[in-house]
Amino acid sequence: MDETLVTYSGGCHCGAVRFLVAALKHEASDCNCSICKKKGFLHLIVPPERFTLLSGEDVLTTYTFNTGTAKHTFCRICGIHSFYRPRSHPDHFDVNVRCLDDYAISQFQIVPFDGVNWEQNVHLLGDESNLSI
Repeated sequence: MDETLVTYSGGCHCGAVRFLVAALKHEASDCNCSICKKKGFLHLIVPPERFTLLSGEDVLTTYTFNTGTAKHTFCRICGIHSFYRPRSHPDHFDVNVRCLDDYAISQFQIVPFDGVNWEQNVHLLGDESNLSI
């Protein structure tokens, strides 16, 4: 896939949470860890300057577990996990590609990630902050 910066809109199921994300590398990780597998999260990790929360800050709630580093945010109205702050890149945003509008998922290559063995594989998780625009 071409590495061109593209801005996508997205949000939760009920529409209370809305955001914009600018993607450069159209690749999403499909993690098999316990929480990602149950949520169906497809990861697009971006630096904060490429993520804008448009609405819904007041309806977001946060779940943490294990180390407490990851801040798993979700809409308290519909329960959808549109984005969060990941343990691997706690200063970035991790957007669920499944929550992007207009079938944007079709623009992404989905790459498996072995999150069951997270400690051994975390170095393989990429983010877009080291890519040039």
